[in-house]
Formats: sequence, C-alpha cells, structure tokens
Amino acid sequence: MAYPSWQEIRKGSIDNTYSFMNPWYVPMIAADMPTFMARPHATTPEELAGADVVIIGAPYVAGWGGYMGVDAEEWLAAPKRIRQQSIRYGSGYIQDFDLDVFEHLKVVDYGDADIPPECLVAPTAENVLRAQAAVEKKVNDAMAAGAVPVVIGQNSPCGSFAIAKVVSERTKGNVGCVSLDTHWDIAPMDKLTMDPRIAGSDSWKYKCYELLDNFDQRHLVEIGERGMHENKDMVRMFLSKGTHFYPMWKIRSGLGIEGLVNELHHAYDGTDAVYCHWDMDVLGGAGPAPGDILGELAEPFGMSDYEVIRLAHEVGRRGLAALSFICIPPGSAATYRVLVYVIMYMCAGLAMRKIAAASEK
Repeated sequence: MAYPSWQEIRKGSIDNTYSFMNPWYVPMIAADMPTFMARPHATTPEELAGADVVIIGAPYVAGWGGYMGVDAEEWLAAPKRIRQQSIRYGSGYIQDFDLDVFEHLKVVDYGDADIPPECLVAPTAENVLRAQAAVEKKVNDAMAAGAVPVVIGQNSPCGSFAIAKVVSERTKGNVGCVSLDTHWDIAPMDKLTMDPRIAGSDSWKYKCYELLDNFDQRHLVEIGERGMHENKDMVRMFLSKGTHFYPMWKIRSGLGIEGLVNELHHAYDGTDAVYCHWDMDVLGGAGPAPGDILGELAEPFGMSDYEVIRLAHEVGRRGLAALSFICIPPGSAATYRVLVYVIMYMCAGLAMRKIAAASEK
C-alpha cells in the first residue's frame, strides 16, 4: 500500500467531519508539510525564546541515489511525513498519563536544516561537512535558547554526529549517551568518503569517541544490536573501555524492559548532559510494519514499538540534552506514527520532570 498524499491525509485528519481534529488550524512549513503537532513555526533564532523542545528536520541521505536498497526520496521524506502524521492528533493530551504536554511545555517547529541540494546528490567529503554544518547551526540555535533539540534525520552525520558534536561543545563536563541501534556504527573510517573527518553511517559513533573529548564509553548505554554484522575486535574494544551493552538477546532472555530502564543510569552517573540517539532500524520489523521496508537494514527480533517509546519516555523523565533519529523505516504511515509517539512520550517525561521540580520549590 503506497504512502498517501498530503491531500488524502488532510482529508482524513482535518477536513473529515468525524475527525477529532475538526476544526483545527495547522501551521504550514510548505504546501505539503504542516508543523509537528500543529505547533508554532519558528523561522528565526529569536522565535525560539522560551521553548522547551525544538523540532528540527534533517532530511539527508548518504549515498549516490539511494541507501541500503531503498530509493533516496523515500528516506528523505521522513521529516515531512512524520509531521504529516502528527496532525492526526488533536492535542497534546496523552490519556495514558492524563497529561496535556502542551500545558507544560512550549514545543516549536524550527523547520528543516538548510542542507544545500548538491549535498544530497554528490556526497563528497566537503559536501558532507556542509550538510553537517547546516544541522549544527539549527541545533546550536535550539540549545542556545535552553531547549531540547529533537532532530528528525535519516543518515549520519546529519542525524547523529552533528547533534552529538553540538552537545559536546556546549557541555563543560562529561556527556552520557543512550543509543538504540541494530548496528554499532563504530568503523574507524567512513566507507563512503574514506575521509577521516567524516562521521559516516558506519563510523559516526566511533568518531564521537575519537573526536569529542567529553564523550567516554563508560557513559555509553548501547541497546539493541544483535546478530552477525559486527567486527569482533571493534565491539570488544568498546566493551573494554566500559560501554554498557544490552543486546536484544539479553533483553529478550530475562532483562526485559523494566530491567533495561533500570540500566539507563549508566549514561547519567557522572555526566553533565545526556545525548539520546534512536536509530529506528532497531525495530527491524518488530514495530507496526514489516522489516522489508528497511531494505538491507532489516534484521530479526528487533525492539518493539512499545520498548522504543517507553525508553524515550524514561529519558525524558530523567532529562536529556538532545534526541535524534536516523534510519526511520520508509513508506509506512503507521511507523511514522511511532515516531510521533516517541517524541510526544519523551515530551511527557520532560513535562513530568518539570512538574515535579516545580512542586519541590
């Protein structure tokens, strides 16, 4: 089943008289792209003042025309489609918690990073760095306003290292990391450019710990990898440096989601900030859509949509500096809705944290 057009989505979600959303004004970023959850559209750094959460799109694909057997256009559409799916929901009220997120948090949509078009078709090292810099600028603006940037990307470095780098530069002490992924992404060199400056799809995490002085593996909580993809020497090297690793086998064979939640403290103990990164190929087909839509990224016994959403909520409750996404399964409206839930349930955690802090004063 093909992904619906904006006209079809709008008719079902806004114009349909049976919709909870009717009538509801939806600010637009482009003709077919509403803001996330119909939040205000900020176009300048000044308009981020007072924001708690800033949504940023980073539509970027690392390759010459496609990625992992899926057409580039399908990957690039993710930030737009997640925003489209978000307008199905008429408010920030999450009934699970009897909590309206938007009564407690100011969430704004800062649009997409200004990635030059040529960077999407000619992934030379210089173009990759230009694309990365465009994302860094938006993330810097959000963090300067005191907000948590939420970057909806698709490939590295624009949806990963660009965010980690800004968090690192803006944090005096150590930075912890909670990472969900099917792959470790710890190759010493980017295979696409073979340039040591590039934190590419299979190397961005290695580059974090090589190039960012306040990133240390002792504060890395790595979740979800499985199977036979990795170089044993590289994995063992990260483990020897103190990485806290929770493969799917361990989660499924006894640890469970409650035990996993209890392990998040390793990213927080002894750190001044925590960067959270959800590589959504971790679903692998365990979410609402088959793994086949991920092309070569699909792997058995992935995380469930609940587990991914729950972990986002838990890091929200504990506090975080930034959240980013890559490898969002393309083409499935239901899977794009998972991302809406991930963001909103993370925001619910932040709101609970804010409410608790206010009650202690």
